[in-house]
Order: sequence, then structure tokens, then C-alpha cells
Amino acid sequence: MEKINRVLLKLSGEALAGDKKTGFDEPTVVEVAKQVKVLVDNGTQVGIVIGGGNFWRGRTSEKIDRTKADAIGMLATVMNCIYVSEIFRTEGMNTQVLTPFECGSFTKLFSKDRANQYFSKGMVCFFAGGIGNPYFSTDVGMVLRAIEIEADCILAAKAIDGVYDSDPNKNPDAKKYDKLSITELVDQKLEVIDLAASVLLMKNRIPMKIFGLNEENSIINAVSGTFTGTVIE
Repeated sequence: MEKINRVLLKLSGEALAGDKKTGFDEPTVVEVAKQVKVLVDNGTQVGIVIGGGNFWRGRTSEKIDRTKADAIGMLATVMNCIYVSEIFRTEGMNTQVLTPFECGSFTKLFSKDRANQYFSKGMVCFFAGGIGNPYFSTDVGMVLRAIEIEADCILAAKAIDGVYDSDPNKNPDAKKYDKLSITELVDQKLEVIDLAASVLLMKNRIPMKIFGLNEENSIINAVSGTFTGTVIE
């Protein structure tokens, strides 16, 4: 297996829900845990960001203020990280959930020094709660945490197996890209990650691999070199 020191893995909340589309599909989460265990046993340090789409998809009602809607979304990611981290523990890993705001005894407050301390102990760090502010997606949280922890690569596991020039669910002739620059991603308005996250990624030049979570050994393959998704550099 190719040696990568540290990765930031972004998990789609919808992908973790499986065919149920909401909540958790435990067999899917267990499979993710087994794959991450292979990386950890190989010496790769793993940080994880999880979206909240299996519980909450932004401002779904005009009756709810945007800042409050975003707060609900942040808490959805905290619930996801606590749940997934516990599944990881049953698979033999030590974990810690870090948030940019206090959550009582449920999580620890994020700092780069604290994350590095946990990484040095072989722990998997879950970065929940986004960046702690409204109007920023978990895409921004993903890129920001990757920059802060100096990740070698971002692995983005989604419900779709890469980046296409159009929606493959609507267009059977949609073309899948093997490789794209972040500039091409923005110029072509492919919207794989939001614009704020794209600009942050562009400035800091961290490679990102986008792939389908449900493919066999997809997380391991994203690190090992047998990758079949889309590379963004």
C-alpha cells in the first residue's frame, strides 16, 4: 500500500444512510470502519469530517432563520461523528470527537495541537460541527481542517463515484472525469464542493480524491493507488 502519512476523509451523510436515505445504515458504517482500520494499522493518521445530510439539508423552511438552520446542521454533524466514532471503537480503534464549540462532555474543543496529540497516539480524530459559524458548509470545514492538520490528501467519499460533466442520474451520457484541476472545477461550475471551499482549496493546493463510498474497498483503494474516482489537483 502507498504510504501516506495523514489524510482527511470526508464522508457524505447521505452515503452513510444507505438505501434508507436518512439516519444510519449500520452495515455501511461498519464497512467504513473496517477500511479505516486497515489505513490506521498501516500507519496512516486519519481525520474525518462527516456531512449532516442524512438528518438535515439546510434551510428547509422559510419559517426558520438561516443561522438557526445552520446550527441544526452543525449539530447533525456532531450526532453523526459521535455515532460513527463509536462504531469505529467496536472495530478496535481509539477515537476522539473534536468540535469548534463546547458540547459539554460529549466532545473536546478543537485545536491543531490537540488534534496532533491525538494523532500521535494513533487515534482517529472526528472533526464535527463544521467551523462553528453559519453560512459555511461542511465542504469548507473539510478543507479548513485538512489545511490545519497538514493532511497529505483529502478523500471525499460520496454517494456518486466521481465528478461528471452533468448529473449521471439524469443524463445517461454524462462524462466522468479521471482528473481535474481545481480551476477547471470552478470554471466549469461542476459544484462538487461549494465555491468557498474551492477557493480555499485552490489557495492551499491540497490534492483531493472524490469517489463512491459504496464501491468495494473504496477508501483503501483511494490510498493504495488503485483509485477509480476523480483526482482534483
